Amino acid sequence: MERTVASTTPTETTPDPRASSDGDPAALRPDGELDHLLVISGLSGAGKSQAGKVFEDLGYTVVDNLPPALLEDFLALRREDRDRYRRSALVLDIRAGDPAPAIERAAAAVDGDRPLFEVIFLEAGDEDLVNRFSETRHRHPLEARSGVEASIAEERRRLARTRELADHVVDTSGLSIGQLKDRLWSLVPHSATKNELRVDIVTFGYKYGLPLEAYLVFDVRFLTNPYWDPELKRLSGKETKVRDFVLQQPTANRFLELVTELLTLTAPAYRAEGKDQLRIALGCTGGFHRSIALAEELAERLGELPDVDVTVFHRELER
Repeated sequence: MERTVASTTPTETTPDPRASSDGDPAALRPDGELDHLLVISGLSGAGKSQAGKVFEDLGYTVVDNLPPALLEDFLALRREDRDRYRRSALVLDIRAGDPAPAIERAAAAVDGDRPLFEVIFLEAGDEDLVNRFSETRHRHPLEARSGVEASIAEERRRLARTRELADHVVDTSGLSIGQLKDRLWSLVPHSATKNELRVDIVTFGYKYGLPLEAYLVFDVRFLTNPYWDPELKRLSGKETKVRDFVLQQPTANRFLELVTELLTLTAPAYRAEGKDQLRIALGCTGGFHRSIALAEELAERLGELPDVDVTVFHRELER
């Protein structure tokens, strides 16, 4: 069982790694690590900078606004130092010109290596984009005397080919930062084999909104909140003192027993039905104490089940 823990905190499902001719995941190395080269593109103001931060938190080397002329140099560097750049994300957008030719060159260049190569395109409605530029007072990279709306329309036109090349198109209209993080995280490939059920445990705060992709949501606000203890208020559920405070409550242990029993029962049935992923969300008020403590313990218990790969993602931890 392999467990991945991301220390922070998106309508898409994560595709299986592309298979090689013998049926093994092409991007899965013998040591179990995944190769993943990701391109983030999209409209200005749609959330590309936030996306870069999400993937940095997930252990990616992120290069923002890479000039297309330097793409081949980066790919050569990646081949020379694969351990360091195994999981990389490149932000290519209109600031450096039309990214479509660079994306096509990248796809062709890595085909022989067969890493997992994907493109995420972020977009939003015109009203949302105009409001974001107004709130941040940033200037649209194409803005001229014609104004922001005309610049957005021109950018859509220029990025049409890039959007066609994308594996995932994510509309960020109306999404909070937490919801955007959750949606993007759901697109990240994991190293579970095709015979395993991948259980993704997401923690969140109800005051920041529900995770969009969760199959099962558990409200853990029935437990006493460490927030009201001055000594524990600023400590997260990953800290021993907070974890002990939460797990020493009898109802917490019984809750974990029942959830583990439920998943012990249903995991084989999910696999028999051809499902390879189950997303579970645990929520408390702020997503900082109770949900994190319970998720860490639940992951340890589920990790003992056969053919289950567990990933934990704390959406609000760095908030």
